[in-house]
Amino acid sequence: MHVLSGEGGAAKAHKSSFHAIRNIISQEGFFGLYNGLSAGLLRQATYTTTRLGIYTTLFDMVSGPEGAPPPFYLKALIGMSAGAVGAFIGTPADLSLIRMTSDGSSCGTQSSLREVEQLTDSLIQNRQKITPRPERGYTSVVNALARIVQEEGFFALWRGCGPTIARAMVVNAAQLASYSQAKQFLLGTGYFGDNIGCHFGASMISGLVTTIASMPVDIAKTRIQNMKIIDGVPEYKGSL
Repeated sequence: MHVLSGEGGAAKAHKSSFHAIRNIISQEGFFGLYNGLSAGLLRQATYTTTRLGIYTTLFDMVSGPEGAPPPFYLKALIGMSAGAVGAFIGTPADLSLIRMTSDGSSCGTQSSLREVEQLTDSLIQNRQKITPRPERGYTSVVNALARIVQEEGFFALWRGCGPTIARAMVVNAAQLASYSQAKQFLLGTGYFGDNIGCHFGASMISGLVTTIASMPVDIAKTRIQNMKIIDGVPEYKGSL
């Protein structure tokens, strides 16, 4: 998704996920699919562990006598809270991940006739200076974090923090609500028992709903975190 979302009005390098995978393998090799792996691992170690730890702690705190589970609205609230805190902790790693995976996403697009035509039209219509978007060339997540602090300042590590937190809250709320309702619906049809088939079906439905709900904030978050400063002016002023 990070590779598919076009930025700053530029032409998208890939038409779909399968097209992106094919192009990345042909242009960067198989291991190009794992650009930003170190940042992805750090993101999981920060965001996921924080979120699960806080959720489990809050869940135990609000559980009723003898371990009775809390009502659904409390599950949603603690899920949103855990997601928000986890997203804040994981934003630096997420920022590094987005930039490292986006480095190779423009391979071949600068020379494409379609993008040249679009850039020319934009220049004529808007009369704005179009600055090329060079690759940052981060070698690892440690290098990415160090260079961001050195080149953009310490607080730049939390660029896009607002949309990141909003996405985490949307994702956690959507996952809890849709999974619970989907499972209840499947059990009510009489064709499913409370087994792995029911859980798998409910998870698939939950994943679809969560993706649809989180996509707008996910794209806003990605573009803000990967934006360049052009002539001292950021490409985006905020998520809205």
